[in-house]
Amino acid sequence: MNNKIILSEANKAVAQGDYETFLTYCTEDTRWVFVGDRIVEGKAALRQYMNEVYHEPPVFSVDTLIEDGDYVTATGEISLKDANGNEEHFDYCDNWRFENGKMAALKAFVIKK
Repeated sequence: MNNKIILSEANKAVAQGDYETFLTYCTEDTRWVFVGDRIVEGKAALRQYMNEVYHEPPVFSVDTLIEDGDYVTATGEISLKDANGNEEHFDYCDNWRFENGKMAALKAFVIKK
């Protein structure tokens, strides 16, 4: 399976609120850098992050998906509900690095609309 397909399958799990399945697509030491915001390191911290931020499954669309070796870049839009149920909309550019068919690192640029 190529990395674009792996990312697409993982994203389907997130969209369905199945975060545990999503985590199976990540390495144990996965590292997510949200530029200008925070860094999340490891599956346990990622699980906690998802539980804090994804009050409901995010709604997102992918405009562009480009694969080059161990890297996949995705651009698109994402909507999240905050703790009060208010929907927030963002544009994003995610640069993923894969190791042995799993998501090992993310550098995400997320801009509120």
